[in-house]
Amino acid sequence: MTASTASVDEQIVAAPSASCDVELAKGPWIFDLVPGYGPGCSEDDVIPEPVTRPGQLPVAYQRMSDDELHARIRAAKQTLGDKLVILGHYYQRDEVVQYADFVGDSFQLANAALTKPEAETIVFCGVHFMAETADILARPEQHVILPNLAAGCSMADMADEDSVEAAWKHLMDLYADEELPEGVQSVIPVTYMNSSAALKAFCGRNGGIVCTSSNANVVLEWAFERGKRVLFFPDQHLGRNTAKAMGVPLEQIPMVNARKPGLGHDDPQVLRDAKVLLWPGFCSVHKRFTVAQIERARAEYPGVKVIVHPESPMPVVDAADASGSTEKIRTFVEASQPGDVIAIGTEINMVNRLAAQHPDRTIFCLDPVICPCSTMYRIHPGYLAWVLDGLVEGEVRNEIVVPDDVARDAKIALERMLQAVPR
Repeated sequence: MTASTASVDEQIVAAPSASCDVELAKGPWIFDLVPGYGPGCSEDDVIPEPVTRPGQLPVAYQRMSDDELHARIRAAKQTLGDKLVILGHYYQRDEVVQYADFVGDSFQLANAALTKPEAETIVFCGVHFMAETADILARPEQHVILPNLAAGCSMADMADEDSVEAAWKHLMDLYADEELPEGVQSVIPVTYMNSSAALKAFCGRNGGIVCTSSNANVVLEWAFERGKRVLFFPDQHLGRNTAKAMGVPLEQIPMVNARKPGLGHDDPQVLRDAKVLLWPGFCSVHKRFTVAQIERARAEYPGVKVIVHPESPMPVVDAADASGSTEKIRTFVEASQPGDVIAIGTEINMVNRLAAQHPDRTIFCLDPVICPCSTMYRIHPGYLAWVLDGLVEGEVRNEIVVPDDVARDAKIALERMLQAVPR
């Protein structure tokens, strides 16, 4: 088995020195009660307080063999039938994603959940903000479960509600004297799907919208039709790469920092001239990709095609042949030809899955250091078996419930997102 087709677990165990963190080879339940994001997390991640969402797998499930866990999952799925729908993000490990009724990126899964109104329970194999979104869009009587409550998102936590509200107030005061056409706002808030329900609700209340990496350009077009400028959070890289591709000059895409005076700018004219205001958030996985990695891939494989996720830094996106969401990366590979060599800049589980599905191509991750999304990795078959066994027994475990007032406003922004169909 080659490195490009081995599972993440196999690669970590076989070559721990090539892993971003050998601790990932252990059962994720070891880290559930430890503050922070867990092994594999970037040391640059800003960890706000409080951040932990405690979860703990019962010891009996920790000790079960892989065969027993998988047997339990299959039996529970058969028993529950159409009462259950399992959603699996592309970044989930193969041992989990094999049980998903729908596999996709965040935009696809948000839509997929709506196609199963008869399901009593939605089990979301992803991270916390995804399960929140499913709960907001689900029918009131449907339950949404996150198998491991400790599966959060460091990027999502980089934009907290208080800081965004403080930045918003500063901007509203700064733009208060602007003369604008009737019906046009001085600034439209746009939050990436990778954010809390509270921030989606903030956008809903303030004329804003949610975006995904699939429809970010369509969403920015929507926002520019309604506002003079955009406040984009939490991922600076997706915001910058999308705006730049739409022709917005870099000098009109400044960063704002709610923790600094003047949002980090001594001259307020910078903010007045801005077209897109960026929040200083990032994805610890996609931040790892570099131009040097692309150059090395081109030197080792002349003719290699390079595609990266737009959460990668701008120089990396500029140096690649293409960039796009996880779904676009999948379709890019599907459109390739046997014998093609493709280097991909995104999470390793997805890269390995694409390599296994296309053995007649050479597909590999740009980053030679194995680094899965540490929080996606917290969803393990043990947790899935435990929550499904609970449903069979009539118990809803690890339910995600968004408060009604938050859900109401967040749903406004999410429904706008669903109407912004990717092109």
